[in-house]
Amino acid sequence: MVVLGADHGGFCLKEAVKAYLEKNSIPYHDYGCYSEESVDYALFASKVAYDVAEGRAEKGILCCGTGIGISIAANKVKGIRAAVCTNEFCAEATRRHNDANILCMGGRVIDEEMAVKLTRIFLETPFDGGRHARRIAQIKEIEDGEKL
Repeated sequence: MVVLGADHGGFCLKEAVKAYLEKNSIPYHDYGCYSEESVDYALFASKVAYDVAEGRAEKGILCCGTGIGISIAANKVKGIRAAVCTNEFCAEATRRHNDANILCMGGRVIDEEMAVKLTRIFLETPFDGGRHARRIAQIKEIEDGEKL
């Protein structure tokens, strides 16, 4: 399952992603927001990030105005690797090399068509493992308070 969240700045992107998921019969849960009325992104980042970190969802997609604020909030949750992506190369690379588990996008940065493209790439691209697994392990060490 994929979990979705957005603030008002990312609402339209989230809705486009949701339509893509529905069209392709990909199960999802939408934590909101549900309009373009101003809300705080940390609430939605937290809900999505904890679902992913605790195994209730395989991946998450978060959207705000830039993708930056909501990614910072999500990355505060242990086990989360949330990446802001603005192009197809980054969406593929963050899955292959970083095993990112949350895709973050900005409604004031990309359009709905690009958001759907990035979502497809993010959901379909596997983690390459190999030398990249060592780096993910190092990230986990940092999360656990170890200095490298």
